[in-house]
Amino acid sequence: MKNKTRIILHGFIIVAIGAACMTSCKKEEKKEEKIELETTYSEVQTETTCACESSWFPHSQTSAPAEGKGSPFDVSSTTNCIFHQWSWQKFLWLTKPDGNLPLFLNQDSIIQVSDLMEKIPQQTGANVVLTDTEQAGSNGILKTNPAYNSTTNEAITIYYSIHTSPIMLNQAEIFKKQLDDGTLPADNLEVFPVGSLELKVSWVDINAISSDKQSNYFTTVAALSTDGGTTFTNTKMALLGMHVTGVVENHPEFIWATFEHNDIAPNYDWSANTASSSTEKLLFSEGTTTGLGGITWDTTNKAPVTAHMAYDLFQYGVPVDASGFLKTSQSEPENFDNIKDINTCVAAKLTDVWNNYFYNGSIWINTDNMTPKEQAEKIVSLGYKIGAATPGSFARGSLNNANVSMETFTQTFQDSISKIAVDNLANCFSCHAGVSFTGNTSPIYLSHIFDAYIKASQGKTRDEINTLKDDQHIQTLLKAVE
Repeated sequence: MKNKTRIILHGFIIVAIGAACMTSCKKEEKKEEKIELETTYSEVQTETTCACESSWFPHSQTSAPAEGKGSPFDVSSTTNCIFHQWSWQKFLWLTKPDGNLPLFLNQDSIIQVSDLMEKIPQQTGANVVLTDTEQAGSNGILKTNPAYNSTTNEAITIYYSIHTSPIMLNQAEIFKKQLDDGTLPADNLEVFPVGSLELKVSWVDINAISSDKQSNYFTTVAALSTDGGTTFTNTKMALLGMHVTGVVENHPEFIWATFEHNDIAPNYDWSANTASSSTEKLLFSEGTTTGLGGITWDTTNKAPVTAHMAYDLFQYGVPVDASGFLKTSQSEPENFDNIKDINTCVAAKLTDVWNNYFYNGSIWINTDNMTPKEQAEKIVSLGYKIGAATPGSFARGSLNNANVSMETFTQTFQDSISKIAVDNLANCFSCHAGVSFTGNTSPIYLSHIFDAYIKASQGKTRDEINTLKDDQHIQTLLKAVE
């Protein structure tokens, strides 16, 4: 539960940003196999198509993508397509069968952690533990459209889990010891190693979904707690979305990719200035809405301004207006078309339940021709501007990247559709910068669970850390529009 301080702080964020913006928001592959993957990547990249690879299928045999030395990222000049290929292959690898579970739920491969980066003890008879209802950067609690299951006709709360790779967890412990003994100063240029990975996953009770649609969702048994972790009930849950955030060669800022179920919500139609659906969706009632009410949290009434009308503000996170693509730090429609093409390619080859999920884009920064030291320095020097989308900036990919089941109420920080512009777009980097909750600078602070882990090791309570996080969030957003 959020405390009163956090609610007040969130209210301040909305008011402050609104005012500011009015004036300017499976085993590791052999080396030769990785080289072959790199060749394949370059072969499939044409002027018009960003394709998936036949070697990714069947899904039961998807290998981990090459991402270190000798990978497609181990070059001085990258293509847009390779980031989307990494994102899809990584998701397929994470969700492939590993015994009776998808790989990401196997605690020997990927470890569930808390928002303080603590290992979460697993519960008997369950495959994941769910206690958290916190929306990223918001005090909002997301609930489903009751009409999506007319039998239960109940708005059901969405829960979240966090997972990380052993590589990242081990490195976090090393960094903590170094920070504790002073061998690593609080301001530094360290980075998480290639293979570091964070996942955030959204889940809902299967009873939110009508019986005829339940087979379209990946489901598993979760130990669900509605009292903050005191008691648990094993409950069948459906997976709605997943953030896949990982470090590859030359990109210590992580690639921030996101996936959603295809029956959650519509995209906003900028030419018609509406979001609409002719059928009931999990987060969107049949009908039409206009404006930001469906994705704006009312801190006074503790509810969305417009209930059960959540939508993706931009398809694939690519910013547009009624006239077309906005002029940003990269050319379009290349990025948009690449995402569309690779989604079409995967959909034609994937035959299991995961074919009901799509890739909604990713974001990273341009580090071409930079040395590792220069990459770290760039992250630090950009500070709160790391996600800037204006021409000449370093952000690349889906420049308003968000997941409608996780960042429902932070897809923009404006109070009107008409105020959304290139200089105030919101994305993962709006909250994740190379600045800690207490103002120290390093690429390692891009990870909020790592930063919280450090603060907890220094004696801060969860509430104190959340307040620091909120304070930093305010500063991040204010400085992003200076």
